[in-house]
Amino acid sequence: MDQPQLDTSLYFATPLYSLVRSDFASTVTPIFDEYVAKSLQITPMNDLHPSVMTTDMSQDARLKDFHSFILGTAYNILTAQGYKMDNQVPYFHSIWGQEHHKTSDMAEHVHNDGVHLVGFYFLDCPENSSPMVIHDPRYGKRQASFPEADIRQITHATSMVSFPPQQGMFVFANSWLPHAFGRHASDKPFKFIHFNISLQQFVPQANQPTII
Repeated sequence: MDQPQLDTSLYFATPLYSLVRSDFASTVTPIFDEYVAKSLQITPMNDLHPSVMTTDMSQDARLKDFHSFILGTAYNILTAQGYKMDNQVPYFHSIWGQEHHKTSDMAEHVHNDGVHLVGFYFLDCPENSSPMVIHDPRYGKRQASFPEADIRQITHATSMVSFPPQQGMFVFANSWLPHAFGRHASDKPFKFIHFNISLQQFVPQANQPTII
């Protein structure tokens, strides 16, 4: 008698999106450096956490094409995920530069406050840069987990994944995906743009009567 086969169904997947657009780097990098220099004039770098966080860059007209690409990609991602985007318009909840120096890192975290997508654009990734790390967002699974057979393999037991960023790479993820950066080990700075994307509802204006 044949034994019945065990069916496997996968639900509630965790998507991570990436693509390389090196052409933006030549435009964005000098603007990024301007923001870093201004930030350092206001707040000197902390020796314990040697990194620089710039002010918001969402209103800089020089980044118009860069912004448009990010927001357009965000719209397409959320549409492909099955969300009703007919009257929704993506906008930057925040977008800022980060420059990390040797020994800097970033602890695991998520973004709330109405943020739907998060993302990165990597500008300068010297050898031994911080690896990007994503963590399993299912806290119930973490509580019930136990040691993996082989942490070098990505399996259903995997609790975190790390990978090296590269210059010109975009990464997009849902805001509920916990992410972090490992310790930066290079003498040269690690530079990237971080952005958070929210949605606002577009309400078409009713036709105004013509005054004669």
